[in-house]
Amino acid sequence: MLETLRAIKFLFLAPLILLFLLIVNWMTSPGDWWVQWAALGLGIAWVMSLFRVLSALVVAGGLAALFVALRRQQEGTSSTDAPAGRPG
Repeated sequence: MLETLRAIKFLFLAPLILLFLLIVNWMTSPGDWWVQWAALGLGIAWVMSLFRVLSALVVAGGLAALFVALRRQQEGTSSTDAPAGRPG
């Protein structure tokens, strides 16, 4: 859970870091674009964080669907009344 929260934080923080590095690169050495290598590394890490967050969302969605299905099944078997719309 903590790793997923860190991944979400990184999804917002990485572009800000890259923007800062781009400004530093532009101000210090505009002819030499070394920031591209930082962008490559941050981009790879950003995609990995995105996959971590998406996989956590898929797991959470699956657990929510399982909970709803079990709840509906429990409500259907424990009810002694006739189903709605059919005379009992």
